[in-house]
Amino acid sequence: MMQDPIGIPACFTSGEKVAEDLATVTRSGQSVFMSMYRTKVADRCRLITITWCKNLLLHGLSVSVEGPEGESQYTCKVELKPWYFWRKQGSKRFVVEEKPVDVFWDLKAAKFNGETEPSSDFYVAVVCDEEVVLLLGDLKKDAYRKTGCRPALIDPILVSRKEHIFGKKKFFTKVKFHEKGGIHDISIECKNRTNSSGSQNDSSTCLGGADPELEIRIDGNLAVHVKHLQWKFRGNECIPVNKVKVEVYWDVHDWLFSPGLRHALFIFKPTPPSTSTSTPLPSQTGSSGAAEGCSSSGSSQFCLFFYAWKVE
Repeated sequence: MMQDPIGIPACFTSGEKVAEDLATVTRSGQSVFMSMYRTKVADRCRLITITWCKNLLLHGLSVSVEGPEGESQYTCKVELKPWYFWRKQGSKRFVVEEKPVDVFWDLKAAKFNGETEPSSDFYVAVVCDEEVVLLLGDLKKDAYRKTGCRPALIDPILVSRKEHIFGKKKFFTKVKFHEKGGIHDISIECKNRTNSSGSQNDSSTCLGGADPELEIRIDGNLAVHVKHLQWKFRGNECIPVNKVKVEVYWDVHDWLFSPGLRHALFIFKPTPPSTSTSTPLPSQTGSSGAAEGCSSSGSSQFCLFFYAWKVE
């Protein structure tokens, strides 16, 4: 794992080097989950990015708040090393355009169930102007009691989520396409087509002279099936998921044609009823733009970027 001179993992650095450091993290084999929320912080609409990072030795949490015009970020980092028990609960403060922003967390009893993100018994709260502008986790009463602050009048909107997952054959994730909807299980697999004799080639490589196929399943049901993948390694398809139309984009070029550690990118974007199925490929920046966008509905704005890294 690559580290900076003071021992902070590369996935926790901020500012202009975010893209470069994220590439370093993926090469090192760490799972990374980034969720971006839009809400009002320090008198304007900003993005707050919550990043969870995990490898064999370290569990990490990073909270970043967008700076002026989206050009810089203010970041709080938390290392969850087993021998640093006291760091599993605490708070940190940084200043955003002359206004203090506090981050409170309690992960002492958090249940991770082997995953990078906790599933229960935790909270992470971001406070500004005596309001809890973002609150994650199920220990909400504990968070309000600890911060001594009221809920913000504006609910945060989940704009995008980026996941970097490493695997060999199948890749799994969970997602909510709508704020009030349920959680959906997504599985992605690239495998070689079954031949006439009924046998199947090794599905772990998707290389060689075989005819690779792509299968994307949602809640166990086949949602996207791409045959002759070597000719259709990039594309998109609109699928229904519980009465919600979801645009699915895929780019598996590196899986098929690049040697060594390689990734495919999958994008899942719910579309509003009035939107055409030929929706342009969404931006990965999620820039907050004007402040009036903070109070708009986030159901059609959410986008999942799923990076599936194939390990031999």
